[in-house]
Amino acid sequence: MTALWLGIALLSLLAVAFVLVPVYQGRQIENDIQPDVDRRELNISIYQERLAELDAEQAAGNLDQDNYDSLKLELERNLLQDVDDTVASSGKPLHVTRQAIITAFLLAALIPAMGLAIYSEYGRSGDLAVAMNRPADPFDGRQPTVEEAVTALQERLNEEPENPEGWYLLANTFMSMQNYTAAADSYAQALKYLPEDAPQYAGVNGQYAQALFFANSGKMNLQIRSEVDKTLSIDPFDVTALGLLGIESYESEDYRAAMEFWRKALTNASVEQADSLKSGITSARDKLIAAGESVPDLPELAEVKLELSVSLSAELQSRVTPDMAVFIFARPVGGRMPLAAKRVTVADLPIKVVLDDSLSMSPQAKLSAAETVEIVARISASGQPTPEPGDLSGTISPVAVHGQVDILELSIDHIVE
Repeated sequence: MTALWLGIALLSLLAVAFVLVPVYQGRQIENDIQPDVDRRELNISIYQERLAELDAEQAAGNLDQDNYDSLKLELERNLLQDVDDTVASSGKPLHVTRQAIITAFLLAALIPAMGLAIYSEYGRSGDLAVAMNRPADPFDGRQPTVEEAVTALQERLNEEPENPEGWYLLANTFMSMQNYTAAADSYAQALKYLPEDAPQYAGVNGQYAQALFFANSGKMNLQIRSEVDKTLSIDPFDVTALGLLGIESYESEDYRAAMEFWRKALTNASVEQADSLKSGITSARDKLIAAGESVPDLPELAEVKLELSVSLSAELQSRVTPDMAVFIFARPVGGRMPLAAKRVTVADLPIKVVLDDSLSMSPQAKLSAAETVEIVARISASGQPTPEPGDLSGTISPVAVHGQVDILELSIDHIVE
């Protein structure tokens, strides 16, 4: 804090100098003008004395009229020259009044006073003091317990409440501790400071609804329903919100509706979420079958995997080294974005690989969502998945995704041009 106040003092002195220095310079100029005025009066006095001497010489008969006129003209020229030099050096007279000096000093005093008043209103010296005095490692190098970490995060958020990332982290921690009420409060704080047009907003709002749901003993109420509807109005495929609607329908024994909510949620589900949703869909389907009801086809429950045996052609083995990267992936026929991918090295070849949804690149691009794909294995000299001339590659196309039971043989056998 000492450095802060020293900086404020120096800046205040600089501001005062901008006001007082011009006043001081004005006084100096005013003082310099007075000698110039005195010198002009002296030159006039000398001229008059010399002219009187010339008159006396002429009266005594020592100067004729021509010489008198000539010397008098010379005196006049010298006088005019001296006067011109004095005026040019002095310029316009400058007079610094007492009122101007008083005004300048008042302004000089007002500038730091106003600065301190504004800083006291809008400044954050208290936050700065807390930040500067906070120990670099409050745990002295040891691994904190969960409770200590939560306490430290709460203290930080008390100092910096406008931190949606911090509130979100705290909420997730409370969820893992099954403190659902505290988690809901933290999610609410995160949403308070997170812009509604942020891409994460719908997901966080869905998790807020989930925390409220668990805090209410797994029962839906008007507030939770409102938050679910708000989430789905932003993102109709939000996994958490759809999952909650599925749970509500399942608990109400509306198994068909539960199954449809969970099937829709699979669109954006991660691998872990998908496993849980598929388990729920299976349970809802079994309930319908046990009740003697018909069920629709559920391709989502079919296990989708492609088993490969990848090898390198003997003719190309001299062109590679054991540490070179090998990218093995399935993508839509003619497409570019992989639906499932795995990275190994040349040293691993030959290798058996299973491509499935657990290796998907994103929830929106899954292997199970495709009907046919092409499978590619590429050895990259640069270590990058983008193909470059000189890479080695092998392809199988087209390959049916569903119902595939054979082990596919994939040979890396040609050079990328």
